[in-house]
Amino acid sequence: MRVLLVGAGGVGGAITRIAARRPFFEAMVVADYDPGRAEAAVAALGGDARFTAERVDAGDEEAVARLLARHRCDVLLNATDPRFVMPLFRAARAAGAGYLDMAMSLSRPHADRPYAQCGVKLGDEQFEQAADWEKEGLLALVGMGVEPGLSDVFARYAADELFDEIEEIGVRDGANLTVDGYDFAPSFSIWTTIEECLNPPVVYERGRGWFTTEPFSEPEVFDFPEGIGPVECVNVEHEEVLLVPRWVDARRVTFKYGLGREFVETLKTLHLLGLDRTEPVTVPGPDGPVAVSPRDVVAACLPDPASLGERMHGKTCAGTWVRGLKDGKPREVYLYHVVDNQWSMAEYGSQAVVWQTAVNPVVALELLATGAWSGAGVLGPEAFPAVPFLDLLTAYGSPWGIREM
Repeated sequence: MRVLLVGAGGVGGAITRIAARRPFFEAMVVADYDPGRAEAAVAALGGDARFTAERVDAGDEEAVARLLARHRCDVLLNATDPRFVMPLFRAARAAGAGYLDMAMSLSRPHADRPYAQCGVKLGDEQFEQAADWEKEGLLALVGMGVEPGLSDVFARYAADELFDEIEEIGVRDGANLTVDGYDFAPSFSIWTTIEECLNPPVVYERGRGWFTTEPFSEPEVFDFPEGIGPVECVNVEHEEVLLVPRWVDARRVTFKYGLGREFVETLKTLHLLGLDRTEPVTVPGPDGPVAVSPRDVVAACLPDPASLGERMHGKTCAGTWVRGLKDGKPREVYLYHVVDNQWSMAEYGSQAVVWQTAVNPVVALELLATGAWSGAGVLGPEAFPAVPFLDLLTAYGSPWGIREM
């Protein structure tokens, strides 16, 4: 397998460190708009000849397609933010390559009833092209990070192995991470965090389909395992709610994020001030007016999440809570994956959140390379058998768990 990795930031850098320990691929081209980042990611691997660095603009479809062709890459792994999903998705197909991402095409709220009805949903633009991908025998594996990604694999595992009938699948994400020296320092891309947290959350119910609600609605306290403990979680827009019902039969699907009240209030303030906007505003500059995106300014003012590992303490947990029936009896479980920042920093030099995101697409690539997973079209993680993935994740040294509720 020959891979083009686009994006050499925190997650992209962690992907290279994880992949470098595995023998399943022939070459990985690490490409970024900033050539210095790509070169640094490759240099950190100690001379592994399978890795090379390139510069590419993720928004330039023709340039990405040329890069895929020049390096004879079989698959494009997208490690950029969601703004670049569609150009990279189209570039891969144009080059006849497979595609894998960790976040899907962006949503747009309903013009008149944003907190009741869906407008353009996450992934809609990609699924509109599913027939073309299938006809050409190409696979686009979408939403294959940790959430979405591993959480979706857990949903498939629950349906196949643990339940006869599923009432509800609820992804629940929580952590007890702290960062020395910062009162507000998101552990993941603030651009993406703003996008998913301030958009109308989506809920799925059988018979009703997908619908939206108010941001941060339906708060609940969820008790996370391995010492993390109780964390208040709220509804947030996320891909799992759009993916799981396509392949797993459940009466209800939700996603709730343990953000914490201070974080929620900060996001609300950014929205109140218009600092979550992506449309450029004009501000004075030394050489005249300059157009800048308020959200990009916020991101530039905050520390790079990938740089926080040495200051970070605690654990992060991604998981899928499922309730339903097994052998006619009620059952409720939480399937989860916990990463301790102390371990991920010592073992890989990557902070826990970015490492947990990065390991899953590498596992998926290995399954595709060996033929354990295969398919064509635009498919989510639920479209594939879960057991090979979970077994290989454990073999990577990062086991998962199940808690009976």
